[in-house]
Amino acid sequence: MTPFGKFLDRSIKDLSREAVEAALKDAGASKEDVHAAFFANATQSPLEGQHMVGGQIALRDMGFERLPVFNVENACASSSSALNLAYGYVRADMADVVLAVGAEKMYGSDRDKTFSVFNGAWDVHQVDATVSRLDEIGRDVPVPASAGGERSVFMDVYAALAKLHMKTFGSTQRDLAVIASKNHNHSAANPLSQYRKPMSIEEVLAARTISWPLTLPMCSPISDGAAAALLVSERALKRFDRSRAIELRASVVRSGTARKPEEYDKHICRQAALAAYEAAGVAPQDISVAEVHDASAFAELLQTELLGFCDFGEGGRFAASGATSLGGRVPVNPSGGLESKGHPIGATGLGQVFELVTQLRGEAGRRQAVGARLALAENGGGFYGYEEAVACVTILGR
Repeated sequence: MTPFGKFLDRSIKDLSREAVEAALKDAGASKEDVHAAFFANATQSPLEGQHMVGGQIALRDMGFERLPVFNVENACASSSSALNLAYGYVRADMADVVLAVGAEKMYGSDRDKTFSVFNGAWDVHQVDATVSRLDEIGRDVPVPASAGGERSVFMDVYAALAKLHMKTFGSTQRDLAVIASKNHNHSAANPLSQYRKPMSIEEVLAARTISWPLTLPMCSPISDGAAAALLVSERALKRFDRSRAIELRASVVRSGTARKPEEYDKHICRQAALAAYEAAGVAPQDISVAEVHDASAFAELLQTELLGFCDFGEGGRFAASGATSLGGRVPVNPSGGLESKGHPIGATGLGQVFELVTQLRGEAGRRQAVGARLALAENGGGFYGYEEAVACVTILGR
């Protein structure tokens, strides 16, 4: 994984090269060992005009030749989807060594153009109807007078979902501040994070409102960055350093179903998590550490419930108890999460996997989850109905 941040002088090719070369070095592999590659990116097409074959161009430029390269776009879940496809490719015995890459370059001279890409991550034919549904679920929650700022449409989405949760379960803005503060404090120990400044709960609450109840530190930034992973079959593992290997126990991708907004048990991420637990033969209480898709602090609160770490409606109290902090029962987002580590959307899923592999290897330093043996990543993308358009859940083990 590269650092995540603002790198105006770097290109998709530069970022991809850094991540891929680091992944190969970590495995003791060469380019010639790789039999296929899945390349994830979500914004290069609208922002740079590279509408097709981005993976072939990025990887050929660093010396990969002949192998099949597949391009993957699944919004913010693009690179976890690439990992899922690489996993399937190996399990189908189509290749022994497969590369998954996610890269994103979001910062540029035209910020309006950058923020406009988010308008394409929901149904562009149903914008008015979607906005109307979101307004309806957030109605009757008192909103203080506050000025919003520059943001993507997704912060308004998360704000509406947060207000529904408040109305249904009594969660509060302070619950969200607890989570955001925890993640900013975790990221202070992550040298690859976009932000590394600890923040108190009071500082989070006092920050500029983006879309109530979300303040700026509760929201993920735009980011540049890349991450890569090498997947190998059991029979090919003897060619590499087995002591460095982490087992991919489950990789599940789901789309949603028609449901009422209050039917959290039917949520797309709940269904993906249940399928992943079954595939891995584990339960929520077995998970040692997790990285979840906290594009906003509310998203983390909800995911801890959907993943079964706590009951529905208990996410705020669960975080306030210290259960999701380092040293707690199941540390969540020890990397700092998307809120603080950064969110280069096409690279985010593999960035989560990088953190969890680091945790399982016991190499996370001051942010280490002690005794981590089983790890879970949840990565969502886009928006449809009342939830993400795609959900990916990955379970890794030592």
